[in-house]
Amino acid sequence: MIQKRNPIDLLFSVITAGASFMVILLVIGIFAVLMKESSLSIERFGFIKFIITNEWNPVTEVFGAAASIFGTMVTTAIALMIAIPIAIGIAIFVTEIAPDFMKGPIGAAIELLAAIPSIIYGMWGLFTLAPIMSKYIEPQLQKYLGNIPLLGALFEGTPMGIDLLTASVILSIMIIPFTASISRDAFNLTPSVVKESAYAVGATQWEVVRDVVLPYSKMGVFGGIVLSLGRALGETMAVAFVLGNNHQITASLFNAAATITVTLANEFTEADKDVYLSSLFHLALVLFMMSFIVLAAAKFLLFKAERRSNV
Repeated sequence: MIQKRNPIDLLFSVITAGASFMVILLVIGIFAVLMKESSLSIERFGFIKFIITNEWNPVTEVFGAAASIFGTMVTTAIALMIAIPIAIGIAIFVTEIAPDFMKGPIGAAIELLAAIPSIIYGMWGLFTLAPIMSKYIEPQLQKYLGNIPLLGALFEGTPMGIDLLTASVILSIMIIPFTASISRDAFNLTPSVVKESAYAVGATQWEVVRDVVLPYSKMGVFGGIVLSLGRALGETMAVAFVLGNNHQITASLFNAAATITVTLANEFTEADKDVYLSSLFHLALVLFMMSFIVLAAAKFLLFKAERRSNV
């Protein structure tokens, strides 16, 4: 005998299913709008040629995304390299080392850092961090690292504070709370009996963190890194204040550059020609696809890692 479903349960299932499919429809809708609006640019420049072309010149109506893609990838990569060790260190301290009376205030400070609007970060970066970088940090980096073969190319030029390095530092500060908060929650899920067993056989605190806590919670930590990666790829205002808007691929971290989001924010109101506006939509489409591919790849790696750990 087939049991009849409760009408309330059926309604609940329909509502939740509708909300789930709405997300898919929104993604498809955004993609369709970007494709439609960028069709003129795709027709004139081609998708691949647009990606590999470095020139961005509204006067001659020649547009390419290579410099903006380069700036986006460099600032994101450097920000992650700075933020991930600091964030994981914060999470380890809060969960394993700090006394109980310090855990609450530090946790609240981390969450407050995540709640600060990006434009505040940008203003602080422009008026406080950029002068510090140009007067103290960047000259020292140039002095001690500038003469090293190959590595020295990263620190050529005049330290101005409005450059790739400063933008990356600002971005790293913005994404630290996301990785730190999720890593902290993942570390807290490690069973106490497992850690106590490790201590009982003579393991040190570092060995417990390295051999018990980190392996047990690595999926959660990776999830926090992926979330931070998505935030870094799409950040606009904070980066716009301290990056400049120079559409050039440069080897030095002391030069101004451009990212996709900064270009869109700075130039959308100036797009007075159809091909210019279409090229900006084309740039947005490239960012949309970059984000989708990077996050999908990260999700795939996470899925494979979970399967290996469950075997």
